[in-house]
Amino acid sequence: MRIALFATCIGDTMFPDAAKSTALLLTRLGHEVVFPPGQTCCGQMHVNTGYQPDALPLVRNYADEFGDAAYDAVVAPSGSCVGSVRHQHEIVASRYGSPALRERVETVKAKTYELSELLVDVLGVTDVGAWYPHRVTYHPTCHSLRMLRVGDKPLRLLRAVRDIDLVELPAADSCCGFGGTFAIKNAETSTAMLADKIRAVADTGAESLCASDSSCLMHIGGGMSRLQMGTRTVHLAEVLASTSPAVAR
Repeated sequence: MRIALFATCIGDTMFPDAAKSTALLLTRLGHEVVFPPGQTCCGQMHVNTGYQPDALPLVRNYADEFGDAAYDAVVAPSGSCVGSVRHQHEIVASRYGSPALRERVETVKAKTYELSELLVDVLGVTDVGAWYPHRVTYHPTCHSLRMLRVGDKPLRLLRAVRDIDLVELPAADSCCGFGGTFAIKNAETSTAMLADKIRAVADTGAESLCASDSSCLMHIGGGMSRLQMGTRTVHLAEVLASTSPAVAR
């Protein structure tokens, strides 16, 4: 397949390893990965804070960059951004765009996938040949769990990783408290939710906390770092892209 990679703005500026690992993994599986150079933000920040008209140029740009018929699929290492493409772009195009733009949005959103969706539902794989000899617990982020309904796809992929010690996270489906500007506007509530999540991670004794959204990993990782827990955060794509030294050679 020819797959277009949507790196997302937070990935591009702060967590590039998630996008790089996505490209590495899909290339290793035999697919061609293309990075459309004109891509920008999905517009989720604008829509979520009440600036829907200002998201229109970003929605239009996404349709232009990823709507090329030469791409069999579009993948992003972010349930949050894919959730925006699936659920918000059509709203913005319908209210502030044109019928032609809405049609293009509908076409491109139908082939946009979060990484675990692409691997399991489209490519039909759960064992991607990964090796990650660490104790890991998985946090299902709100947008991937509730908007995209990826279900247990990330866990199915993680269970197939060689030498991983995958432990269940207590109250896994509870929000970490980030929510973009929610963490700023409702700092006390966000901090309390974060404390609950960090306590649950600590109870697992995991070396690494894995998730499919860099924003949630940033939030939880910041809290764990301030407590000097020693638990690292790792994106799902990074785990799945990891291979044994023998394979790497």
